[in-house]
Amino acid sequence: MKILLVYPNVPKTFWSFKYALKFISKKAANPPLGLLTVAALLPKEWDKKLIDMNVVSLKDKDLKWADFVFISAMAIQKESAKEIINRCKTMGVKTVVGGPLFTSHRDEFAEADHLVLNEAEITLPLFIEDLKNGCAKHIYTSDQWADIKKTPLPAWELINIKKYATMNIQYSRGCPFNCEFCDITLLYGHKPRLKDTEQVLAELASLYVQGWRGNVFFVDDNFIGNKSKLKNKVLPAIARWMDQRKHPFSFTTQSSINLADDEELMRLMVQAGFDTVFVGIETPNEAGLEECSKFQNKNRDLVACVKKIQGFGLQVEGGFIVGFDSDPHSIFERQIEFIQKSGIVTAMVGLLNALRGTKLYRRLEKENRLLNHTSGDNTDSSINFIPRMHYETLITGYKKVVNTLYTPKNYYARVKGFLKDYKPRQKRKFQFQFCHFGAFLKSIVRLGIIGRERVQYWKLFFWTAFRRPRLFPMAITFAIYGFHFRRIFEEC
Repeated sequence: MKILLVYPNVPKTFWSFKYALKFISKKAANPPLGLLTVAALLPKEWDKKLIDMNVVSLKDKDLKWADFVFISAMAIQKESAKEIINRCKTMGVKTVVGGPLFTSHRDEFAEADHLVLNEAEITLPLFIEDLKNGCAKHIYTSDQWADIKKTPLPAWELINIKKYATMNIQYSRGCPFNCEFCDITLLYGHKPRLKDTEQVLAELASLYVQGWRGNVFFVDDNFIGNKSKLKNKVLPAIARWMDQRKHPFSFTTQSSINLADDEELMRLMVQAGFDTVFVGIETPNEAGLEECSKFQNKNRDLVACVKKIQGFGLQVEGGFIVGFDSDPHSIFERQIEFIQKSGIVTAMVGLLNALRGTKLYRRLEKENRLLNHTSGDNTDSSINFIPRMHYETLITGYKKVVNTLYTPKNYYARVKGFLKDYKPRQKRKFQFQFCHFGAFLKSIVRLGIIGRERVQYWKLFFWTAFRRPRLFPMAITFAIYGFHFRRIFEEC
C-alpha cells in the first residue's frame, strides 16, 4: 500500500502564529502529532508520505502516487479538508478521514470513502483488517477509550523538524472537569488516561535523537489531571533525563487553575523544564463561571492564582471568553482590567461558540438558539447562537476588549509588568539557533523602525537590556507575538 497522510491548512488565527513564524523563518508552529501517530499505527511494510499543507503545498502528483489519502483535522481546518477530499474524489483516489473534526461532524463528510472515527488505536486496526480482507466499511466508530500505554512513538522521520517552531508530545488524554462549552470530555473522556513514565522518556528521546533542541509542547488538555503520578514518577524522571542531557528542551503545556493550589507540583514542573502553562480562566464574572460549570475557577482570587503560578517561574498564557448568558454589560471592561492587572501577556479572548455535542450545544438546541456551525475560530467575531446580550453590543464590546489589550501602549505595559515580576527559578542552557539572530534583526526593522509600536519597542528594548538582561530574548519574543496578535485581529 502507498499511503499519503495529509494535514489540511490552518488559516491565520491567534494560535497559528503565522506572522510571528515569519520572523524565525519557520513554516508552522507545531507538527501534526495525530497523523504522525496514525502513521506509526499503520503496517510497517506500507509506504508512507506525509504532507503538512502548512509547510508544503499538496500537488496532484502526490495524490496520484497514493492508494489512499489519510486526512486528520480540527474544526478550524474544515474548509481545507473538504477541498482535499474533493480533489481526491476528482482524481479517483480513496480517502480515509479521522480526528476531532470528522468525529464531531461525520454527517458533513459523506463524500469521504472511509470515516475512521474516535481514537485511532481502536478503530484503525479494524479498518486495516477489513481492508486486507476486501470488506472495508464506510464508518468505523467506538464507544471505548484506548489504552494509550500501547500508543506507539510518532513517526518523526516523515517530517522535516526544521520547518517547525515547536515539537509536541502527549502524556495524557481526558480531563477531570466538565465545562459546558468544552468538547474534550466528549472526545477523550472524563477520567484522564496516562502514559507510562518510560513512554514519556522514550518520546523525548526520539525527539532528541532526531536532533531537536528547543521547545516541546505537551498537548494534554489538562496536564495535571492526575497530580499524584506526575509528582511521584513522571516529573522527577523528566528532570533527571533533562539534567543528564544538559537541558536540551523547554516545556509548555495546558493546565487548570488549581495548579496554583499545589506548590510542590509547580516546583517539580519547573525543575523538569516547564516554563509556560496555558490556563483557561474564561471570565472574572462568578455568574459566568457558574453558568458554564467552570467550578474549579470559582470562589478564588484568580489574579492572585495567576501571580502565584508566575511567581514559581511559569509564564501563564490565558484563555478568556465573552458571550455568556450571564455576562453584564460591564464584562468587557472587567476582562480588560483583569488581564492588564494579571500580567498575562498572551491573553486569548474569544467569543463563546457552541461546539457540536457539548452540553452548551444541547442546551442551546433545546432553546432553539442555534444558528449554524462554528468556524472553529472563536476570534473571528463569529458566533453560532443567539446571545442574550444584544448581538451588536456583544460584538462591539468584544472588539473593544481586543483592541484595548493589543494596542502597543497596553500590550507593552503588560509585557513590562510581567518581566518586572517574573523570576525564572533555574538557569537553563539557551538553545541558540541562527534563526533567533535573524528574528532579532527583523524585529528591529519591522517593529523598531517601521512599526507603529516603535516607541514602545525601544523602551522595552533598553529597559530589558539594562534592567533584566537575562530576559531579553523573552522580551523580543513578546514584541513579535504582539505584532502577530495585532495583525490577526486587524484582519478579523
